[in-house]
Amino acid sequence: MEGREPVVVCRLSHRPGRDDRMTTHVGLTARALGANRVVLPDNATGPAETIEQVTDRFGGPFAVEQYDSPTAFVRDWSGTIAHLTMYGLPVQDVEADLRAASAESPLLIVVGGEKVPFEVYERADYNIAVTNQPHSEVAGLAVLLDRLFEGAELDREWTDADRTVIPKETGKKVVDPDEQP
Repeated sequence: MEGREPVVVCRLSHRPGRDDRMTTHVGLTARALGANRVVLPDNATGPAETIEQVTDRFGGPFAVEQYDSPTAFVRDWSGTIAHLTMYGLPVQDVEADLRAASAESPLLIVVGGEKVPFEVYERADYNIAVTNQPHSEVAGLAVLLDRLFEGAELDREWTDADRTVIPKETGKKVVDPDEQP
């Protein structure tokens, strides 16, 4: 959001064929709910392309980057690191501290996949749980971003969109942004 340091979401691992939809949704959730960019493993080319296509159609700014070692990306991050894990501290107990830290330095939100290396837990400034129950990493990311931005991300303005969704109680209306009344 405006006036704050960048928020980056890093998906640690990706199993082609098995994780395509989940990795795509991590990126789309990051984009829709206020992050500036997503970092994906280099083998997540399909999800990266889908996220870029959605950004082209529905607006940005939002960037997608791929790395051969997202764990090394985490290791080299200079800023605050929040790792989403069901074993962490409750989000409601750390959200104010995280919000303050992210106002001072860039924030990296780490979202796992398969087994997360212990070094990620150690490197993180915050190991955060959205409940201490198993559920989707996409749901955890959505709740964390909403808490971080205190709902401001829901009113975000999008630029360079080929399409704009016009809110309606029922039905769908998608228009070219230049054709809006």
